[in-house]
Amino acid sequence: MDHYHGDTFNNFMVLKPKEVSLFDLIHLLYTGDVCANKAVDCPDETDKIHSMWRRWALVVSLWVQMVLLTFETPMAMLGSAIEHWMNCFYMSGSSFKTLFANILKGKSCPDKDSSNFRSVIGILDKRIELDSGITPDNRNYHAHLSIMAAKLAYENENAIKTIVTDNWKMEFLRYFNCWNEYEREASTQAFMFCDKPVDANLVVVAFCGTKPFNALMWCTDIDFSWYELSGKGKIHGGFMKALGLQKKTGWPKEISQHNKHLYAYYAIREKLREVLDQNKNAKFLVTGHSLGGALAILFPSILALHKEDDLLKRLEGVYTFGQPRVGDHDFGKFVKGFLDESKKRYFRFVYGNDMVPRIPFDDKTLLFKHIDDCLYYNSLYRGKVLKDQPNKNYFSLWTLVPKYFTAIIEFIRSFVIGYMKGPDYSEGWLLKFARVFALIIPGLTPHCPQDYVNCTRLGTPLIPHEKSN
Repeated sequence: MDHYHGDTFNNFMVLKPKEVSLFDLIHLLYTGDVCANKAVDCPDETDKIHSMWRRWALVVSLWVQMVLLTFETPMAMLGSAIEHWMNCFYMSGSSFKTLFANILKGKSCPDKDSSNFRSVIGILDKRIELDSGITPDNRNYHAHLSIMAAKLAYENENAIKTIVTDNWKMEFLRYFNCWNEYEREASTQAFMFCDKPVDANLVVVAFCGTKPFNALMWCTDIDFSWYELSGKGKIHGGFMKALGLQKKTGWPKEISQHNKHLYAYYAIREKLREVLDQNKNAKFLVTGHSLGGALAILFPSILALHKEDDLLKRLEGVYTFGQPRVGDHDFGKFVKGFLDESKKRYFRFVYGNDMVPRIPFDDKTLLFKHIDDCLYYNSLYRGKVLKDQPNKNYFSLWTLVPKYFTAIIEFIRSFVIGYMKGPDYSEGWLLKFARVFALIIPGLTPHCPQDYVNCTRLGTPLIPHEKSN
């Protein structure tokens, strides 16, 4: 076992999909003897898992991760091809005739690191401008700025820097491409900016979410591994690894960093200290979509673990969009404790049937729970504050028909919303095509940032703890 067994982690369960065999899956399903299973890493004294449902959930998690890892390269190649040709298409003014003419003339498409190149997420929703009607004194400003930053985090460094500087007229501070010691690659991205270059009032940290064709990121989302922080609860293992968990030492307060292998939590904390020290009146927001949302709420949690009180005093809020569950009930109490004590706000946005906030499962056999209230918006972008999103666990037969009905409504809406709300809300053909998949797997397309941007522009501003009846 290569995991830390000292004071930081004395209890953990880590799934190992790269080492699993069919025999291991069958053995885990029928015996629940995790200590004797090569696919699971845990303390030797760990009890057998008696719940059939929990064993089944772990087996499904391992199996899906195995499949994703098998198709990791084809998925990446497909995503790269889609991005390449869609960027060529939009460079041609969305004209196939011009596209073919450019190909014949030998005109190259934008380089993937250029400021004009867009990710699949950026192609699905091409909006890059902030809504001019949502000013800093508007109640929805922080939410809107946060989702636009969370969406922008999917782009390359040059695109992010250009949009922040030229379009938003703000100050780009740094792009982070950070190392995951467990995956042995730079798989966590984030960026930081502030509202003005001198005497800034607001600093924003935005984490990149799950990239549609990145198998490792999807494995992180569906991984049921966890570590228990002494006195703080159990936390999703994949998210901690992505944020900078150290293999042998857990979460030491300080580590030695070098530019080749930067760890997200430590690199961002160092830059945040520097920026806030230079701007005495500034506060900071943390935001992210999907996996980025999980990292956004975990980042201040580790600050609290390390008793970074000076930084936490300047935390304005945490805004997450389509965030999966991060930890258990005890971890939720720990997070609410330091947020409530410092009167900081945690805004967890959930749109419609988005499946990601409904994983990992929350029931009597699995430990994952959402931390606080949900700011829920339906397909009409009408919002209300709820204790949890409707149909809190995605796989429910009782909600199957309503989910498909909503998917049909959203597909029809994609053709008319531009006429109803204005051209800024028009959906391109790629997004319309993606909504077809929601007719097969409802809840997949509603996870796209497009609808979350619309929630902050068209929806009523909501405040946590003001629950609707």
